[in-house]
Amino acid sequence: QVQLVESGGGLVQAGGSLRLSCAASGSTLRINSMGWYRQAPGKQRELVAIITVGGSTNIAESVKGRFTISRDSAKNAVYLQMDSLKPEDTAVYYCRAVQVRVPPQEYWGQGTQVTVSS
Repeated sequence: QVQLVESGGGLVQAGGSLRLSCAASGSTLRINSMGWYRQAPGKQRELVAIITVGGSTNIAESVKGRFTISRDSAKNAVYLQMDSLKPEDTAVYYCRAVQVRVPPQEYWGQGTQVTVSS
């Protein structure tokens, strides 16, 4: 089992910045990718950014150029630096980890609220 704990959410004005952190613990071997998803009220959960153990990234077009994902493999942690925040970025942000197994095993954090005021 893998446990994910997020931190760093909060309330910020439009144009501001926040940095989210996610730390993995437990059986963290063979975690291949970690990333962030978000879910706004009344909307489906969507991909924000993911990063693989090799450093490859996939970032949603809606946040490209404003958000940066990074990873500290030694700490089993992933970070999301969010700059130039917009009100439409308001959502609960979830950390996700995928472990290489057959079938692959995914884990989710409890979520952290990000609210951007206009």
